[in-house]
Amino acid sequence: MKRITPFLWFASEAEEAAQFYVSIFPNSKISTVTRYGDAGPGPKGTAMTVGFELDGEPFVALNGQQQIPFSGAVSFVINCATQAEVDHYWDKLGAGGKTQQCGWLSDKYGIPWQVVPTALPQLLQDPDKSKAGRVMQAMLKMTKIEIATLQQAAAS
Repeated sequence: MKRITPFLWFASEAEEAAQFYVSIFPNSKISTVTRYGDAGPGPKGTAMTVGFELDGEPFVALNGQQQIPFSGAVSFVINCATQAEVDHYWDKLGAGGKTQQCGWLSDKYGIPWQVVPTALPQLLQDPDKSKAGRVMQAMLKMTKIEIATLQQAAAS
């Protein structure tokens, strides 16, 4: 067991959300489901907690019986090596959610994600400050981050 595990509070969609996330990420699975019994507080037989892994990282989702909104103050970053990976996660997680500037989105459950190509921090850390500045300006104009556009900004 990992020392620190993200714990996500849902009103009643924990199992549905976990199934959604495991369908998107490789090396993912639902590992445990604990269900409410006669003592409640949720309806008997419904999921209380769902343990799942996303690309091998453990998560727990809880049906807490009341909605507590998620906030962009905490988000999950997906580091993507290719544009195909960026496109995959952006399209799947963004479906039914809200996209935002600079590679941020909230999925249909309200969970904030950052879909970031690994090329972005590499280009932003370039010793040539004008090149890094052009990359930053290009990124600030994007919602989904496009690697080719970042590379063009760096080269111009």
